[in-house]
Amino acid sequence: MRPKSFSITVPLAIATLINDNGNSRLANSKVACEIGRPTKADRRLLKHIGLVTLIFSVLALTGCEQMEANKNAQPTTAETAKTDGKIAVTTSSEEARKEFLAGRDLAEKLRITDSIQHFDKAISLDPNFALAELNRANVSPTAKEFFEHLKKSVTLSDKASDGERMLIQANEAGANANLAKQKEILEKLVAAYPKDERAHFQLGGYYFGQQEMDQAITHYRKATELAPNYSPAYNILGYAYRQNANYADAENAFKKYIELIPNDPNPYDSYAELLLKMGRFDDAITQYNKALALDPNFVNSYFGIAAAKTYMGKAAEAQTELQKITDKARNDGERRTALFGQMVIAADNGKWDQALAEVQKQYALGEKSNDVPAMAGDLQLKGNILLEMGRYDDARQAYEQSLKMTNDSNLSQELKTNAALFHHYNLAKVDIGKKDLAAAKEEAETFRKGAEAAKNPVQVKQAHELAGTIALEQKNYDTAIAELTQTNQQNPNNLYLLGQAYQGKGDAAKAKESFTKAAKFNSLPQLNYAFIRNKAENAIAS
Repeated sequence: MRPKSFSITVPLAIATLINDNGNSRLANSKVACEIGRPTKADRRLLKHIGLVTLIFSVLALTGCEQMEANKNAQPTTAETAKTDGKIAVTTSSEEARKEFLAGRDLAEKLRITDSIQHFDKAISLDPNFALAELNRANVSPTAKEFFEHLKKSVTLSDKASDGERMLIQANEAGANANLAKQKEILEKLVAAYPKDERAHFQLGGYYFGQQEMDQAITHYRKATELAPNYSPAYNILGYAYRQNANYADAENAFKKYIELIPNDPNPYDSYAELLLKMGRFDDAITQYNKALALDPNFVNSYFGIAAAKTYMGKAAEAQTELQKITDKARNDGERRTALFGQMVIAADNGKWDQALAEVQKQYALGEKSNDVPAMAGDLQLKGNILLEMGRYDDARQAYEQSLKMTNDSNLSQELKTNAALFHHYNLAKVDIGKKDLAAAKEEAETFRKGAEAAKNPVQVKQAHELAGTIALEQKNYDTAIAELTQTNQQNPNNLYLLGQAYQGKGDAAKAKESFTKAAKFNSLPQLNYAFIRNKAENAIAS
């Protein structure tokens, strides 16, 4: 399992990538993102970035320059760590620091739920502990909690060290979909702390999310050179190699990860995900069961087994695995993981009413705690399913309800602006479904201009997706191919569309290649894969 996000650990896909990955899952979920949890957030989310645009209630920060250490801060000797090239851990309590480090260790091993009590204890011992608030945000089981703790970390950032402030600023920038600013901050972080493995890990996560795998691998490898026993770097290094289809190096990285922490479940879970990707489903299940033998509450492995069972044609057994998550769930984040999986399996089998019912159950969880961002994400999921069903007006209504919920909330203006921009993407998809290509072009152009102005590479890829889909509808196959090759290639729907474009052009070999990549994508359960998996299989057979 990848961490749930990369450079901005986040819990919920709301706008930017919810259609690219078909996911809307919380804190310790396994997707964010097959782009990237982050997030086993594929999550991700997106698993360490969910590379998703989330809705956050946070305060604005000024600039990303390094600032003087706050004179009111009461650092322990931990602040002297900067002399060793490491980011300081600033707290007035040595006991708080111990609890924080215990929580961080568990979180980095993807034992997310177990880490929460340690971060909570650290915060109770030192209410001004900004880095503890940030880390507590990143392991929150609900979006609402995440926002509360992130906002607190921003408020307390003037009491933290330079490095800690930059980490907080990078999180906020990513949360507000300001990826250009996020990259700038993370580059400054690495420049200021070149010997800190976690700084390189964060920047590597940014590049991972942008599908710039060579850059990501460079920083992950640097992290392993600086700290040979820093296990998270081997974990994500394995995923980066996997994304490059370099399965041999991926396997070596995961085996090193197992060697470093053999008594933790996540190394086996991550190795299992590689085997899943390779179509070695029985071997993957064996590794998932090794993880569960070490920790029966490591619910992500049930999620992985459910994926393997689905691709083996055993949907009922997959549902049984997801029910185990429900039975063991310790918080709403884990309950959402199970419900999300059930929704995907239903969609994979064409059981649309059941898929909508599972989304409604997720929405009901959000209603209980007034988790507005989670509910907005659920409405996006509902819209996506209705769109696939051909219920275009109902899909539009769900998207508009999501946007209104966001606009009526107390979330940041940056996120409301981004949600409004992404709404044009949704409307373009609706118009394409209705064959109103003139209207679709207008919406797509508005979205493209906004994405380029924001310098948001994720949304720019989605703009190419819209252009390619419209060209495909117009049977302009050369244009469709040119556009679709610039989309997120970790979205199986884009691979399927590319296959259609090659097929329309008469290039049977290329069409089969793209359809095969789409059909055999073998990711953890994600909605966009469920939409096209069987269609791609049929296209290969035809």
